[in-house]
Amino acid sequence: FPPGGSADAVVRMLVPKLNETLGQPVIVENRPGAGGNIGMQLLTKSAPDGYTFGVGAAGALSANKSLYASMPYDPEKDLLPVGMLAAIPFVLAGHPALPAKNLQQLIDMARKSPGQLSVAHGGNGTAMHLSTALLQQMAGTKMTEVPYKGSGPAALDTLSGQVQLSLVDLPASLQQIKAGKLTAYAVTSPARLPQLSDVPTMAEAGLAGYDSTGWFGVVAPMGTPAAAIARMNEALVKALNDPKIQQSMRNLGVEPAPDTPQAFGAYIRSESQKWARVIKQGNIKLD
Repeated sequence: FPPGGSADAVVRMLVPKLNETLGQPVIVENRPGAGGNIGMQLLTKSAPDGYTFGVGAAGALSANKSLYASMPYDPEKDLLPVGMLAAIPFVLAGHPALPAKNLQQLIDMARKSPGQLSVAHGGNGTAMHLSTALLQQMAGTKMTEVPYKGSGPAALDTLSGQVQLSLVDLPASLQQIKAGKLTAYAVTSPARLPQLSDVPTMAEAGLAGYDSTGWFGVVAPMGTPAAAIARMNEALVKALNDPKIQQSMRNLGVEPAPDTPQAFGAYIRSESQKWARVIKQGNIKLD
């Protein structure tokens, strides 16, 4: 990831606590590009000595192998799960001028006028893009999708009316929703968000079974000793359970999600299967 994004910010929040628990400095090295593939490829070529770990997201660890015709690594064969760090829920927001007052009315509008409604998201291949594709598939709509380079520009163009809707993360949209400058139709998470407790989930709003959350977690090169993975997981869980760190993460719009290596591995596999179906049905390709 590049510096300044939510994943980078969360990792840097954890570093002081990791330093304290592990008894040695943790150095963050940013290697962005190709939807996370560049950083993960570098990790797979690193020595599996328990001193090099990587932070990957839904794309690099689950969806990219279905999005790209060829991959420089295999997430299941070349990487080992260490632990989840955070979940990132998204929100479907619209310009206040839209006549639809709820998600079902919005879906009805989109069905009656295929291609007339535009929906922005944070970029091709991102979790927001795939969440938008899942929405369209489940709702049976054909809205015009407009990819942006990140949530911020997508939300800004929705605010100005350049596009009518956007599916973006909370940091990009929360303040505008609170101010009434954007209409929040639904959140993509399986449960309501404390920051938007009056906004229903997609499932509550009429799309039963809809569940799409961005996430990122820590992985290690295949062959890393189990003891090293256990030690790093213990340090991560301790940091993620720190109340001050939890509050700082929530202020960013991300939810702490500590778990075990086994649980994280199972989650990666389930996400890979889920997004493979969505990508195949939507015929989505990035190369």
